[in-house]
Amino acid sequence: MNSAVRVPSGVPPVRVIVLWFPDWPLRAALGAAADEPAAIFHANRVVACSAAARAEGVRIGQRRREAQGLLPSLRILPADPARDERAFLPVLRLIEAHAPGAQLLRPGLALLRARGIARYHGGEEEAARALHDRLAEEGHSEVRIGIADGPFTAELAARGADPALVVAAGASAAFLAPLPVQALHHVTGGDDEVAPLLLRLGVRTLGELAALGTARLRERFGERGVRLHALAAGADSRPVVPRSADPELEAEVEFEPPLGQSDQIAFAVRQSADAVILALGKASLVCTEVRIDLTDDDEQVTSRTWLHPTCFEASDLVDRVRWQLESLAAEAAAAGEDADEAHRFRGIARVRIAPVAVDDAAHHQPALFGSGTDDRLHHAVSRVQTLLGHEGVLTGTVAGGRLLSDRQQLTPWGERVVPARPPDQPWPGQLPDPLPAEVFVPPRPIAVTAADGSAIGVDGRGLLSADPAAVDSCAVLSWAGPWPLRDRRGDPAGSLCGERLQLVDAEERAWLVLHQGDRWWAEGRYH
Repeated sequence: MNSAVRVPSGVPPVRVIVLWFPDWPLRAALGAAADEPAAIFHANRVVACSAAARAEGVRIGQRRREAQGLLPSLRILPADPARDERAFLPVLRLIEAHAPGAQLLRPGLALLRARGIARYHGGEEEAARALHDRLAEEGHSEVRIGIADGPFTAELAARGADPALVVAAGASAAFLAPLPVQALHHVTGGDDEVAPLLLRLGVRTLGELAALGTARLRERFGERGVRLHALAAGADSRPVVPRSADPELEAEVEFEPPLGQSDQIAFAVRQSADAVILALGKASLVCTEVRIDLTDDDEQVTSRTWLHPTCFEASDLVDRVRWQLESLAAEAAAAGEDADEAHRFRGIARVRIAPVAVDDAAHHQPALFGSGTDDRLHHAVSRVQTLLGHEGVLTGTVAGGRLLSDRQQLTPWGERVVPARPPDQPWPGQLPDPLPAEVFVPPRPIAVTAADGSAIGVDGRGLLSADPAAVDSCAVLSWAGPWPLRDRRGDPAGSLCGERLQLVDAEERAWLVLHQGDRWWAEGRYH
């Protein structure tokens, strides 16, 4: 099959630029930690994996058991296309700020016309270099850029670029010819049957597929075959359809002169908060995540992103502005500055409210017969939080770690819960379920004594010097242990070295105690 390939007549493909962000689902799920061995699974198969996982043999398409057999410490994450798209929207806006008219192909893959930006920078290679430099400045140095005739060729060029690859006009067929037919997977909607069928027919490369001709492919695959032939021949004439511009959802208010009291500022931003909610309503959207920027009299900007368990109302936005101001005042007071509230922080000259994540309003409409239990709970807890302040209502989460105080993590209501230590990683010495209902932070001293009243010790072999007879001056009814607890990662001598006991006293209180050095500490109590 070495005959010349004829490009089908019709609409000629346009020059396009494709920007590919490798392993984007992992970047969306893990952020800066996307370098750890991790994989995203859908239907029990790997759909994305990190470079560290690939180095151990993990591949897309593997079953979960096979992937974990190759790498037992592999971090397992569920697929979430909505999360991937939300995380990619700021990147898409960044691209549009430099080159308007970007089209979202899928999260991690963007497309735009090459003509305008190439003319602006004096050439396609120069445009690719400028795009890469701009994105690298914002922390996306991994981006790969392909420029070619049509989206299909440009995407394959991007996947082979380092960091950019330009396929000359009219050279798409020659570029595609040696590539395997498995490359069609990216444009067949994840259909895994096309490439194996072509291989069984003896068609191994895109050049061989294109040489079959339109008529034979139409006879075998119908109109889909015509489409496959056009792709393989480098005649992908799909147009670039820029995404719709975001509605104007942000609001900003300036103060002249700058205001210095949180109550004044919160009252002044109410109208701006109403404007944001009104703009969202006109677009049939609600806001679930918002960024608030406070600019002081010295043009220093303090930004913070806030989440809501359901969606923001205008009063919720005002509360977040006030809480952010109170946190600034607390930081200034902790630094020993003037305790007068009006002088705890420099006057605020500008407040900007910018929705970060929005959702279809239809997903947040009240039920036909009123709000459900969860909605009433959100409303009641939010009201309490408004009265007590941002950290007045906390949500408990179990994180990773060996000590109970490490595993207990408290997060303000409505904030995104990000465990300080991954709970799904192995933690040798970690206490299994059930966990104590009450955890002492920090652990408190407690007396564990023998029958003669002497303090109980633990020898070098991890054995008790005597049976426990009393705990916290109360007789011991039963006990279990000891279990060693060791963590030598930070200090070869043993940064964490101790033994645990579980005891039940005469008052039917169950204790978890830890022996370190020559002392006993109460980690928690079972109820």
